[in-house]
Amino acid sequence: MQNKGLIKVFAILFGLVCLYQLSFTFITAEVEEEAEEFAIQEVGEDVEDYSDVRDMMEQRYLDSIGNEEVIAGITYNEAKDKELNKGLDLKGGINVILQISVKDILRGLADNTNDPAFNQAIAQADEAQADSQEDYIDLFFEEFNSIPDAKLASPDVFFNKALSDEINPDMSNQEVENVIREKVNESITSAFEVLRKRIDKFGVTQPNIQRLGNSGRILVELPGAKDVTRIKNLLQSTAQLEFWHVYKNTELGNFLYEANTVLADLVGNQEEEAQAAEAETDTTAAEDEELSELLADAEDTTEVATGNNPLFELIKAPGYQGSPVLATFAVADTAKVNDYLSRSQVRSLLPTEQRFAKFVWGVPDEESGTVGLYALKGNRGMEPPLSGSVITDAQQTYDQLGRVAVSMQMDGRGAKIWEEMTGQASSQQSNIAIVLDDIVYSAPGVSTGPISGGRSEITGDFSITEGQDLANVLRAGKLPASAEIIQSEIVGPSLGQEAINSGVNSFLIALVLVLIWMIFYYGKAGWFADVALVVNILFIFGILAGLGAVLTLPGIAGIVLTIGMSVDANVLIFERIKEELAKGKTQVEAIKDGFSNALSSILDANITTGLTGFILLILGTGPIKGFATTLLIGIATSLFTAIFVTRLFIDGYGKNGKSLKFSTGATQRLFSNMNNDFLGKRKMAYIISGTLIIISVGSLLVQGLNQGVDFVGGRTYTVRFDHDVTPTEVERDLVAVFENAEAKTFGPNNQLKITTNYRVNDEGAQVDEEIQQTLFEALQPYLPADITYDDFANGSDQKEVGIMESMKVGPTIADDIKNASFWAVLGSLIVVFLYILLRFRKWQFSLGAVVAVFHDVLIVLGIFSLLYKIMPFSMEINQAFIAAILTVIGYSLNDTVVVFDRIREYVQEHSSWPLGKTVNSALNSTLSRTLNTSLTTLIVLLAIFIFGGESIRGFMFALIVGVIVGTYSSIFIATPIMFDSVSDKSKIEKKKKIEEAETTTA
Repeated sequence: MQNKGLIKVFAILFGLVCLYQLSFTFITAEVEEEAEEFAIQEVGEDVEDYSDVRDMMEQRYLDSIGNEEVIAGITYNEAKDKELNKGLDLKGGINVILQISVKDILRGLADNTNDPAFNQAIAQADEAQADSQEDYIDLFFEEFNSIPDAKLASPDVFFNKALSDEINPDMSNQEVENVIREKVNESITSAFEVLRKRIDKFGVTQPNIQRLGNSGRILVELPGAKDVTRIKNLLQSTAQLEFWHVYKNTELGNFLYEANTVLADLVGNQEEEAQAAEAETDTTAAEDEELSELLADAEDTTEVATGNNPLFELIKAPGYQGSPVLATFAVADTAKVNDYLSRSQVRSLLPTEQRFAKFVWGVPDEESGTVGLYALKGNRGMEPPLSGSVITDAQQTYDQLGRVAVSMQMDGRGAKIWEEMTGQASSQQSNIAIVLDDIVYSAPGVSTGPISGGRSEITGDFSITEGQDLANVLRAGKLPASAEIIQSEIVGPSLGQEAINSGVNSFLIALVLVLIWMIFYYGKAGWFADVALVVNILFIFGILAGLGAVLTLPGIAGIVLTIGMSVDANVLIFERIKEELAKGKTQVEAIKDGFSNALSSILDANITTGLTGFILLILGTGPIKGFATTLLIGIATSLFTAIFVTRLFIDGYGKNGKSLKFSTGATQRLFSNMNNDFLGKRKMAYIISGTLIIISVGSLLVQGLNQGVDFVGGRTYTVRFDHDVTPTEVERDLVAVFENAEAKTFGPNNQLKITTNYRVNDEGAQVDEEIQQTLFEALQPYLPADITYDDFANGSDQKEVGIMESMKVGPTIADDIKNASFWAVLGSLIVVFLYILLRFRKWQFSLGAVVAVFHDVLIVLGIFSLLYKIMPFSMEINQAFIAAILTVIGYSLNDTVVVFDRIREYVQEHSSWPLGKTVNSALNSTLSRTLNTSLTTLIVLLAIFIFGGESIRGFMFALIVGVIVGTYSSIFIATPIMFDSVSDKSKIEKKKKIEEAETTTA
């Protein structure tokens, strides 16, 4: 090996850099441990909201010492910025994919038109999106262009005042499309920036926000975040701030009384029609009267109002004289009141000058469950006199009574309009409503004359946190369109800590087992391989920290798997050295030739695995990306440490003539002089594999797979109880309320994974909250009597009962995930087929490899189909499973390529042999390496499977099955298929001899 000194210097320097990068992680861990101990001492456990108060105290401590030197001039804040980032599954937190509504943006650009062609295209695009992977804007244009004579540049569509500078009526649909696409992209970019600013002000360390292509989807990852409800509101609030003049209740006169009279007739007629429709009921007048009395006395205000006062019966309290509040209603009755007030017969009661009145609600009073009704002074365009776009700054403050408030500063244009509005309100002794997302937060009167300078204030029943969030949202700006959470994953911090513990334990156990095995099998040479392996692990973690990559639980699995697979390079080298020594070469020559001869196999094997890793990295999301990142880094560092670092140790040991054995007494003669007729057994192998494939395909067709919410959409909750529960009993109670639900033990017997697709098509934070509330009510018989909904739903560091983890996937993105997974598997097969074809120059090798991979994938799928109902762990088909399948593909190809590489070498060395003898000899010569590598990898995978977290047990099981099947297929499927696909072996052998003769002559 040339330039040993340079390689040694590089390895040492790179190791020091990695230690330096990892030192920041140790510094932050030590300081945070001190902060935790300080908070525990300062806060007594008997304090209400102990966990929240302790977290606040801990954060205050860290803030106070953040800029103080910890060691060697490094502060805590500096170390925190450079530490090894932990992912959601290790730290807890929230991961969501937001869908910015392209439909809302298009409607806004078209000025909310009523054009029939536009609305028809929108409706058809909505319908098509459910089963399509195309972007919404593409679907809209396709549908619009399919409508005869429909013109995008029409004055009723996009040729309007706002777009008149860029669109003219003579433009073709294609020209208008280009403009609109640019406008939509600008709006999505604006939404991204608004969300980024909100998140930056939220205070979460190491947040991650990124756009996902041009679909309007935005990924937001907030590791360590605990207040899920607060985060969801922060992300989804459009922050549509508006200022309106508002009617006093005296200005509307007897409107509510007249509305109640009209509604009495309307509701009465509806009741008569309903009674007439009830067949064969012979209800007496006395019974009717009794029923009416019961309804009048009923406390449930959600029941249909009857009698002569359908509206008045819903009023909890009238607004005081001259108040902007018309009346107060129960929150549960707001939908009914909205229905009543929207009826044309009721709207017609408004005087001409008030016909554009807009009825909106105030902020609900959580204690009484009531909310006030307001009437804004609308106009024909229903545009507010002043919008929130004029806000330049917002701060959480306190009003004159000491209540939490939000003060705002407007720009020059806004200040002028605000002065006009307040002047008009002062002269008329009226009120101005401050409305955020169609909710009136306050409606103060103005009695001191016009307010100049552009300052205003929002007051309400805010907590300090709510006030800070509102100020942050207003300061960041409003979203240009609604943002719906179409996929979310929420992990409680205690579950994250458990994942760290299990991940570290499995990592250490696997590492120790591999180190011991290498020493047992290769003796002193195994010690050198172990040192290289430890250096490899240092490099992997150092690179992850240096790149700012996120370490996830699948990422740890990727590192541990890399340990098993990286041993393969050393095994290949050591086996080749043993072969060279057996030929009678000196130790120096054997080492040199062994490294040289093994290089081709090592590179081919790692490149094929690396190709599948790249596909995972490109197409995967979240944890799968983490797995792919560590796998790719591990492949690169494994190559360096095996080829160079191990060589340095071996050469250094033997330079003074010391003898180095590459085996021990127990392993010296293992797999030597093997002479198995593998090709002779290929027909039996075909029968066995054919039988397994038929069983697998049959099970897939009959029983199918247990598809997770990733692929079918729905919601999943990991719920922990304070005692063991029976899944079938819990499932029965859940089906009663959710219609469709599944409960399975997940890890210990007091923990269940609950899945339902109930209302999967309904979007919005309110729907998520309602379903979670329903889940809590359904599970109450199994929960402690004193647990509240907030304790059940929200995470805390010491949480032992309630929702530990939740996940939601909308049907549209589920379809996209399934489609992307299919292309990931297919793409990896195509890429590897082409690589092997390029590398070996014969399609027979590619055919054998791809058939073997199909064989492996079908059998793994079949086993999951056969066993998912009886195995005591989750065997869902989800994104993690696809990562496992791609890893199986990579591993199987790794094994196959090593065998093929040896066959190619033997064909060149033994040109006079028949092809069958050449292939059998090559297979026998690689058997030691094949079984050794497979055994080492299986030891690693079994360690993770047994001691790792429950969430990756199914993932590990797929890899274990894949390694076993892949090892078998490389010998009994890939090679025989390659051999049988050679149509005339004698001609090939003759041609080979001629080519060799020509080469020799040349």
